Amino acid sequence: MKLQLKKVSKFLLLLTLTQLNSLSSFAQANVSPSFPSKSINFIVPYTTGTTADVLARLIGLRLASKLNVPVVVDNKAGASGIIGTDAVSKAPPNGYTYLFTATSHGTTAAIKNQLPFDPIKSFTPVILLGTSAMGFVTAPDLQTNTVKEFIELAKSKPNQLDYSTPGAGGIQHLAMELFLQETGLKLTHVPYKGSSGAMTDVIAGHVKATIVSLQTASPFITNGQLKMIAVMSDERSTAFPQVPTFKELGFSGLVVDTWYGVLAPLNTPKDIINTMNNEINLILTQVDAKDSMVKLGLHVSGGKPDKLEKLLSKEIPKWISVVQNRKISVE
Repeated sequence: MKLQLKKVSKFLLLLTLTQLNSLSSFAQANVSPSFPSKSINFIVPYTTGTTADVLARLIGLRLASKLNVPVVVDNKAGASGIIGTDAVSKAPPNGYTYLFTATSHGTTAAIKNQLPFDPIKSFTPVILLGTSAMGFVTAPDLQTNTVKEFIELAKSKPNQLDYSTPGAGGIQHLAMELFLQETGLKLTHVPYKGSSGAMTDVIAGHVKATIVSLQTASPFITNGQLKMIAVMSDERSTAFPQVPTFKELGFSGLVVDTWYGVLAPLNTPKDIINTMNNEINLILTQVDAKDSMVKLGLHVSGGKPDKLEKLLSKEIPKWISVVQNRKISVE
């Protein structure tokens, strides 16, 4: 009897050890090795000094201090952000390469017929950093003060009113084309090489309207050099509470924000994505970091990776639809 008990006890002990070893192997297979163990690369597909670049450096500095590894910001600008974005899409999915991107990630995908990557399927979302509101502004000499008045004037003068943009195919251009699609108006597009000329000529009255970020337009609106008749955000701007949103005026489809986010190569381990998401979320709660972002005209976002995932899944099809419906081509 004692011999049988010993055999049973020995069997149970071996079974328990086997189970523990299996659990240990499972855990090791599903948890990435010690992270991070080397420098982390933030690739910005735009030039130095752009908002995405400033955000990458702001977060990189704080992240390096927290994780005790270097964080390198690498500007790979060119081809409307395609060069840097492609580099990240082809980087090893080991958690050491990230893309600090912006609104053009979606608009470029809508404009370009062929890309060397898929703007959604080639990446894993990490975090949505922030958004910025846009406003519809007109020249000070234009005799309209509301959206209704502007629409009535434009309908009475098809193709006689013009609008400026910093360039064909950008967010300002597509946002205006979305406005024309929603209202049925016909305006003439005057593309410029950059924001300065596009804004200056509206102020001077040479061009009658444009869509611009509130941060850029704010001083000109305040001193009366521009008139803002609506904002394109979901809610009214706290800086200009008297200006209505297109949404409240009955144009529910005219909600357009610029945005900034972080993506990783597809198949980057989930636990590393969660680590980076948590660390960046903590940085976004720091007073100095939040203040810096507010000065850039941003509304701090943060949150889980799926917040950025949902934005991309909504934004890209929307702009593809606008480009197709409006027959826009910049090739």
